[in-house]
Amino acid sequence: MIEVSTFFGKRVALFGLGISGLSAARALKAGGADLVVWDERAEHCQAAQANGYNVVDLANADWSEFEALILSPGVPLTHPEPHWTVVKAHEANVPVIGDTELFFLEFLARGANDKVIAITGTNGKSTTTALTTHLLKKAGCRTVMGGNIGVGVLELPDFGQGTIYVLELSSYQIDLTPSLFPTAAALLNITPDHLDRHGSVEHYADVKARVFDQLDETGRAVVSIDDAYCQAIAAELETDAQVCLVGSEGDLPQGARLTQSGFVLFENGLQTIDIDLSGARALPGKHNSQNAAFAFLLANKVCDNDEALLQGFQNFPGLEHRCQEVGRFEQDGQTIVFVNDSKATNAEASATALSSFENIYWIAGGRAKEGGIESLGAGLDQVAHAFFIGEAAQDFGQTLKAKGIAFELCGDLNTATQRAFETAKEKPNGQLVILLSPAAASFDQYANFEVRGKAFYEAINALGAGILYDDFK
Repeated sequence: MIEVSTFFGKRVALFGLGISGLSAARALKAGGADLVVWDERAEHCQAAQANGYNVVDLANADWSEFEALILSPGVPLTHPEPHWTVVKAHEANVPVIGDTELFFLEFLARGANDKVIAITGTNGKSTTTALTTHLLKKAGCRTVMGGNIGVGVLELPDFGQGTIYVLELSSYQIDLTPSLFPTAAALLNITPDHLDRHGSVEHYADVKARVFDQLDETGRAVVSIDDAYCQAIAAELETDAQVCLVGSEGDLPQGARLTQSGFVLFENGLQTIDIDLSGARALPGKHNSQNAAFAFLLANKVCDNDEALLQGFQNFPGLEHRCQEVGRFEQDGQTIVFVNDSKATNAEASATALSSFENIYWIAGGRAKEGGIESLGAGLDQVAHAFFIGEAAQDFGQTLKAKGIAFELCGDLNTATQRAFETAKEKPNGQLVILLSPAAASFDQYANFEVRGKAFYEAINALGAGILYDDFK
């Protein structure tokens, strides 16, 4: 744990006693702050009081006493309207910050010689964060991962050990971190998201772009130019840091151009290395080429062992339930690859997986989101046969019937996996993919997407010995 001593002896209010709130409370208390906590859920307050925290109803507190309000990132800061604690803080000129701000305040106060990598974007944050961490560890660097993935930033090991901190940051966290001061920072992409909390996509993009605000001349900014919002941010980026661009077309001054199977590096306007990821089983598709390019450019900034970093791509296990190859059947010149993308709970998420493979035997269904799979359109072109489960099966079937794509209504995941395997084995030699990418929520049959993904492992394992990789048994 990182003890936060920057508020030693000072009175601090904390609202929100969820995971990040409790983490911040522990760090502040350990660092000697005069801390009061509050939550609108009575059971959270009771638990905090039982653990020795000073529980005070902030609605009736004297806000002139507070040096800061520590706000949970799940609590509205600006939209649809500021939370009442935020209003009270502003009226009393009290700064409103989050646990990530406490991390950076402590980092700066101690003059820590550790390195911090900050990663944000609408999609791909978690994979890029995990991959960056993996590459650095494989290169022998002391590296930890946290923030919006894994554990809260204040639960990470303490500063002063030459550690590289790789942090995934959401827009909510960035909004509460005015002292965000990374060694290297990345903005992967921006698509409209969380507009209920940001009011407009423009404000959402502005918040994301703050990840670059305090990079100095020794730092590195890595930004995509493949969407209009990131293009505008890249064009207007005012920083003394080195700027690396990641895009799909043309030569670049510095950065990486994406290919279908990897990426090409550029330095000073010249192509340097062509990196082929086709042998990396956990990084299929162009979206993963982008994740890999970002991960390399970030890791390369803090580690000069390029050979070890590049080798790390081949044994990256991937994030569980995210377009993850989990098994393989090979017989008489035919290869059937099993891919678990249970995290894809809507059509947009499944579109990414469908674009990453050919000859797909697609397992989908569950509790459908609005619009079902109508938006997939040409994204279904690689589907050879579909196997539908759960509440959405009938509706998904109607969509494919209109497009002339073969499908079966299977009801449950075990049946769908068995039928997909039997059907795929009947096809000519070559590589086929059995893909679980449900395009629907799990709640009609499973508690969450993780449970659904593990049920897929079990269904594959039931097909026979030697198909499911040992990692997942």
